[in-house]
Amino acid sequence: MLKFFRKTLVFSIIALTLQQFSSCTLLKERRSYAPCEFRLSSVENIRLSGVNVQNVNNVTGLSSKNAVRLIHSVSLNRFPLELTLNIETRNPNRRRATLSRLDWILFIDDIKMLEGTTHKHVSIPQNGGIASFPITFTINLKEVLKSKPADALINFGLNLAGANNKPVRFTLRAKPYVNINNVQIPYTDYLDIKTDFVSD
Repeated sequence: MLKFFRKTLVFSIIALTLQQFSSCTLLKERRSYAPCEFRLSSVENIRLSGVNVQNVNNVTGLSSKNAVRLIHSVSLNRFPLELTLNIETRNPNRRRATLSRLDWILFIDDIKMLEGTTHKHVSIPQNGGIASFPITFTINLKEVLKSKPADALINFGLNLAGANNKPVRFTLRAKPYVNINNVQIPYTDYLDIKTDFVSD
């Protein structure tokens, strides 16, 4: 019986030692990798209630048919804004990285629009390589901007694409999940992703 307990104790000590060694190795690997950087590169496919407003600055830029359509649509319970944000991520490490998940909150003009999670497996080349991926959003402006009158709702959805379709009015507050060499690189907090690269 004593012999059995001695063997059990030895195996327990070995298992604990291996676990601690594995944890230390993982921690060292995490510290040796730099987090990937993110930015919003462009906004496209902007539509208000199905009307393409990608390059429309005000109501006078719409055809009379589309202007009437928007005026009618904004009187309904649902006034959808649809758009696609293109996101770029840059990998400063010497190994290829993989983005597996992105938790996000979308803001336009610092107003919270929508939140969710995107599961995309995006491969990011090493040594400063850049990968891009799109996220498409559908926002009911009638629900988000409840206190706004009809003309303000329409105007809010116009002029969303800046020069060269830059998403200057947008912020994507996001928490990425990135793996490098089978090691997950933790982002301790959400990033405010705008038009310049940011990693923290």
